[in-house]
Amino acid sequence: MKFDVLIIGGGLAGLATAIKFDNAVTVALIIKKNFSTSSSHWAQGGVAGVLNKDDKLELHEQDTLVAGAGLCNKDAVKFVVENSEQSIQWLIDQGIEFTKTKDNQSLHLTKEGGHSLNRIAHVADFTGKAIQEKLIEQVSAKKNITVFENHTAVDLITNKKINQKNSTNKCLGAYILNNQTGQVISISAKKTVLASGGVSKAYLYTTNPPVSTGDGIAMAWRAGCEIKNMEFIQFHPTCLFHPMERSFLISETLRGEGGVLTLPNKEKFMHKYHPLADLAPRDIVARAIDNEMKQHGLEYVLLDITMLDADFIKKRFPNIYDHCYKLGIDITEEAIPVVPAAHYTCGGVTTDLDAKTTINGLYAVGETACTGLHGANRLASNSLLECLVFSSAAVEHISNCLNESNNEALPSWDESRVSNPDEAVMILQTWNELRRFMWNYVGIVRTNQRLKRAFDRIEILKDEIQHYYKNFIISPDLLELRNLLQVSELIILSALSRKESRGLHFSKDFPEKLDHAEDTVLRLD
Repeated sequence: MKFDVLIIGGGLAGLATAIKFDNAVTVALIIKKNFSTSSSHWAQGGVAGVLNKDDKLELHEQDTLVAGAGLCNKDAVKFVVENSEQSIQWLIDQGIEFTKTKDNQSLHLTKEGGHSLNRIAHVADFTGKAIQEKLIEQVSAKKNITVFENHTAVDLITNKKINQKNSTNKCLGAYILNNQTGQVISISAKKTVLASGGVSKAYLYTTNPPVSTGDGIAMAWRAGCEIKNMEFIQFHPTCLFHPMERSFLISETLRGEGGVLTLPNKEKFMHKYHPLADLAPRDIVARAIDNEMKQHGLEYVLLDITMLDADFIKKRFPNIYDHCYKLGIDITEEAIPVVPAAHYTCGGVTTDLDAKTTINGLYAVGETACTGLHGANRLASNSLLECLVFSSAAVEHISNCLNESNNEALPSWDESRVSNPDEAVMILQTWNELRRFMWNYVGIVRTNQRLKRAFDRIEILKDEIQHYYKNFIISPDLLELRNLLQVSELIILSALSRKESRGLHFSKDFPEKLDHAEDTVLRLD
């Protein structure tokens, strides 16, 4: 199959990129499950932007740089912030109805941790869902976009992989698995865009949906891409702790509206860790909660918003209120039990301001990419903004050079020497083991001993799964596990190479921050 552009991923980054192409450009959009399973769909907070007359571009830039702990690319920060207003306007033009002020004259802007002013445009507390649903309508209406739901990307196809003697590595397309039929097709594309999200499913506790298995980053690495800053995994401070619910995010906006974290005895503790107390950056809040839980032997802490008016809570946080109420927690009358959970990948595939990777013909947008915006820690609600800004950058660059490229004939998928799997239970067992030791050894607080122990185990599991991959017919579960093992190795290698504590990476062996900030760069060669 041949297309002008192949986009792998159906969250905000993938959808926005697909929609922004001219109708003359043929687009293949690969979605692993369905549209509602992306992390974007689950996003509660909103989109950060300089929209208030009291706000300034320089303030948003400074807040981003402070959160990034000295590792942000200043050009990327400036580029994203300067394009924030027009990105949010683009969403409004697509029909997104952001929450308005009481007089209905302007957007209601809220505040989240690390921001100096209210600048988060939102749709109640289900912004991601509202945006996704509207953009799905737009994609469905565009005849130049062919959507492949229930299809999993297997691997990128490059000229080096098929032994072409070109001097530079170039992406030619990808192998794609039909999850329902088991057939693998090859899609030839002039340009390929990775928009497949982050790696948080590598951890036992995560706020992310099951599809967050690092597919794009793992495929890019195997293809020869440079990968950057994978040690910086953002753990959201407040994931609902409940035996029936392990992945429900309790938005930071609750603390933005006045909510406070307490121990079970109602004692507040965040003032001991940061001058901003409950509105401190996420890495500090997550470590504070982790420390209090370990110090007092707790399974969780509490997030209390009962001091707010009950009607306000129900109107401002309808999704969170309803979800908790169904589980027997009335958040207008009782505090919410919460724990930290893996939430966002700040590192990823190295890209420039055009969203280009280090391989010709390959682009990356959204959480898959490391643009330099987030540095060592992401500022709240900058992620959806980044998707919008770099989707535009990718579309502009691709559109300008599309006519210079040609579709190339690709080899068919060869499974003539494989058989049906005889021990499928191995996949489940390995998955569970991986997520548990990643949580225990490569989590919020790290030591070199723990990291090395995790690395040794990863290498054994990688060999086992690679043998399985080579000898048996592939499945979506096998592909996800293969990718998770690969990105977990990249996280560990990056963490071992950083001899300091900075942002989201905290090492007991190197508790101090170095004077000079440097990126962690991984290359196959």
